[in-house]
Amino acid sequence: MIETKWELIDSLEREWRDALCAKDIARLRLLIHPKFVLIGTRSIGPFTLSREEWLDAIQKRELISIDLDVKDAYVRESMIIGTVEARWRVSYLGRPIEDSVLLTDVWVHEEGRWQCVRRHSSPIPPASSPTPKPHKK
Repeated sequence: MIETKWELIDSLEREWRDALCAKDIARLRLLIHPKFVLIGTRSIGPFTLSREEWLDAIQKRELISIDLDVKDAYVRESMIIGTVEARWRVSYLGRPIEDSVLLTDVWVHEEGRWQCVRRHSSPIPPASSPTPKPHKK
């Protein structure tokens, strides 16, 4: 039984990840609301994807791994806002891609199940290397 907000969002996010890793489109359709929109930013600028565009895009990738770390959760009766740090590796159209993103997922409880209706994805910059100390003479 899920008892805390952390366990609930963690369970939903891992279920989504597992369906994604298995390319289980039927399960993903149950987890992702028909009005789902992915909102993101990348070096080329902001973008949005609908549920169907996102489902199409994920079928063109070969998933290598995804690690999730729930950072925060706000839970109401029929809504959850989760903040999740994700690190993933995929091969997309033959090119390897590694990325770390901070996700804000909005889940709604409708018709007896939780579905994600919005996801905002912001890249996490790679850790910068330490600044060299001045050389003393």
